[in-house]
Amino acid sequence: MFKRLPFRLPYFLFAMALLAVEILIAIFVKDDFVRPYVGDFLVVILLYCLLMAFSRLKPLKSVLLVFCFACFIEWLQYLHIVSVLGLERHTIARVIIGTSFEWGDILAYVSGCIIILIIEKLSANNITKLR
Repeated sequence: MFKRLPFRLPYFLFAMALLAVEILIAIFVKDDFVRPYVGDFLVVILLYCLLMAFSRLKPLKSVLLVFCFACFIEWLQYLHIVSVLGLERHTIARVIIGTSFEWGDILAYVSGCIIILIIEKLSANNITKLR
């Protein structure tokens, strides 16, 4: 009746490594490029790997879901959701949700998604060649 969800260790480990990188960026990097754009680029890859670690979804569907989720969060930033919810003084909420909409963030999400699809395509081709 119920199918057991898969657990794909490589995706999970990569997601955890990216989470560690994201935390280090949030704590130690205070610049105008790495923190806002590289962090957003990496976060879609992190979310993708986490989704793939626990689902049977195909890569394209997963990438689209992650991209839509990232854009939804960006839209919430446009609506100033942190302020609306009264979370301005909560650092973790401000870091996780973000506080300002930027088109550059959307570009970072798109870039991350494109890299995911390229890597998945290359790895699928390599697996096929090994058989």
